[in-house]
Amino acid sequence: MVITMLTRSPPRSFRQFSYLNTCIYRLGQYTYNKQLSFGRTNFCKSCFYRCISTSSSHMTRSDFAASGSHTSRDHTLPRRSICTAPVNQTDHGLQTSLGGHSLLERQVLTKGCTATGSLITRACHAATVGYTARGCHTVPDSHTTPVFLRAELFQDKLAVVTQHGRYTYHDLLHYSCTLAHEFNEIAHRMRYSSGDSEFPLKGERIAFLCDNDLSYIVTQWAVWMCGAIAVPLCKSHPISELEYFADDSGAKLLVCSKNYQDQLEPVASKLGILLKTITMDDYSGDYDEDCKHWETDLGRKLRQSLGALLENDTYKDRKAKIVYTSGTTGRPKGVVHTFGNLDAQMQGMISSWGWQPDDVILHVLPLHHVHGIVNVLMTPLYCGATLVMLPNFDAKKVWKALLRTDPPINVFMAVPTIYAKLIEEYDSQKQSEDPYIPDDLSSILTKKFRLMVSGSAALPQPIMEKWEAITGHTLLERYGMTEVGMALTNPLIGDRLPGMVGLPFPGVSVQIVEHSEKGQKVLAEGDSENIQTTIGEEGSSGELFVKGDNVFSEYWNKPDATSEAFTADGWFKTGDTALYTDGVIKIVGRTSVDVIKSGAYKISALDIERHLLEHSGIKDVAIIGLPDEKWGQIITAVVVMKPGETLTLPDLQAWCKDKMAPYQIPRCLKCLDDMPRNAMGKVNKKELAKSLFPEYFS
Repeated sequence: MVITMLTRSPPRSFRQFSYLNTCIYRLGQYTYNKQLSFGRTNFCKSCFYRCISTSSSHMTRSDFAASGSHTSRDHTLPRRSICTAPVNQTDHGLQTSLGGHSLLERQVLTKGCTATGSLITRACHAATVGYTARGCHTVPDSHTTPVFLRAELFQDKLAVVTQHGRYTYHDLLHYSCTLAHEFNEIAHRMRYSSGDSEFPLKGERIAFLCDNDLSYIVTQWAVWMCGAIAVPLCKSHPISELEYFADDSGAKLLVCSKNYQDQLEPVASKLGILLKTITMDDYSGDYDEDCKHWETDLGRKLRQSLGALLENDTYKDRKAKIVYTSGTTGRPKGVVHTFGNLDAQMQGMISSWGWQPDDVILHVLPLHHVHGIVNVLMTPLYCGATLVMLPNFDAKKVWKALLRTDPPINVFMAVPTIYAKLIEEYDSQKQSEDPYIPDDLSSILTKKFRLMVSGSAALPQPIMEKWEAITGHTLLERYGMTEVGMALTNPLIGDRLPGMVGLPFPGVSVQIVEHSEKGQKVLAEGDSENIQTTIGEEGSSGELFVKGDNVFSEYWNKPDATSEAFTADGWFKTGDTALYTDGVIKIVGRTSVDVIKSGAYKISALDIERHLLEHSGIKDVAIIGLPDEKWGQIITAVVVMKPGETLTLPDLQAWCKDKMAPYQIPRCLKCLDDMPRNAMGKVNKKELAKSLFPEYFS
């Protein structure tokens, strides 16, 4: 068997093309310059350029074109790489035998090769380098392709495993296409008009509340198939918050799993919005092989229409979803991501973290923010990997899932609080009479997993160290936020320093800017290849600015807020304080003390204060975050009561339950006779926290 990869030119740096890092890493068990059964693998150690050649001769580009091999759409490859390999299709993806090893078990050479039965394959030849055939359309590789159309590349491959069963990519297309037609029928029946008879919901918002299972994916894809904008809702939010999101987004339709019908019915009734409840049959019911909706006349017509959008690169600037912030400066704002934004975010993670179709990731995160939606759900589906979804977080079930072998999970991403809870469960069960975690856990997980990532909040060093001691894995910490997706990452290969978040993802540029009365001063600026610092300013802290295709397009219906979020020359102001030192970036904290990071959430102190001031007995309030190893910060309410009124923490928490999200409810309470304020009427929250709770700052 001969496997050949041709690359036009070597990459300029090791960090620039992290895909090659992965090539080296994933074939690392063979080491450099080792003779393999399928030929000779040559690694240029100076630039990490890799070429695969046969033991007898080099294959030319014309030879390669004649072989009828496939090209990759993925433009994260260095320049343009082409691969040829006889591929077989199995439940675990594309497989090629390499002396007893599955190529996709440590796949490098067939990145982007497609399943032989795919509707988008066969026409992808080296003669059309830079173009990929999708359906009946030949599209430049630089054009943005939504995740649901990428699914055509992997139709017979295992896509998702839930508590209800196992589903291929074709199942996702079938159920999504069927539901999209139902949405369109509703639109025609309700006489909605977008000016496009084929896509009557084009540009409209569809808000949905679904379980952490196939219902979420099918609904999300169906929304996009009918040209609408997805507005994911949070299952733990009170009805008043759900109403705000539906109203602010101008949702034309509400969709929910049956479990959440009672939550959305009052919203639909008050706002006069139609509510569609989906059942198990909509996303996991049986269907005949000859009734695959994606391949019916109606389905083919939809595919043709969607394919035409690819040719014109319409998706790049088309609005895909609105994710609401936690309201760091007041009421939550709707962050609008285009398909181009999402594509840039996913490409950055695929490149930097070495995503491959043989990867299997465990999903335990909420599905109303970027971490759960883009990082752990959309990105694996974009590249043909497999997703194992748990309906909610349960430490015991997570540990058992991490150890499962069918399918063999090898990637895990979570927030620091989840890792802390898993550590607690590990310590607890080790003392039990019937432990279920094996004694050789570290050995098992070291061999089984290739990547474990932590994000959404700062990773405390004790948690990082304890997790490494238990599992043998050093957590990869990264930095991102709703508006930019992922911006900074520690390396897939190399040192991961506690408290540091590495360097920018490919395609992302950053500045660290000092604000003063004299104006702004750039302390450091650069991208994934190089960061330059102002002389004498290395290690100095300032606000982090971000620029790139990953950055959101706008705050929904808030032009003033959008304008204020960017500098005149297009940099997004994150509101986080950072510094650049020893070749990496560290996030020091929030520029504003009114943003609290607890668990996976950025929580607005101002928003909580607004709620608490509605309490009949509270006269004044200040919300602060106290440092906590498990949660990052714990929400603390400092209140002044009206004359004759008293308040206990349990009473306050009970009052908050129906008015606020669970993660917004204070966990600590302090009552004062008077709130210390300055001449301008402002509370110095840093000083307030230190004076009232000195034990947290000693």
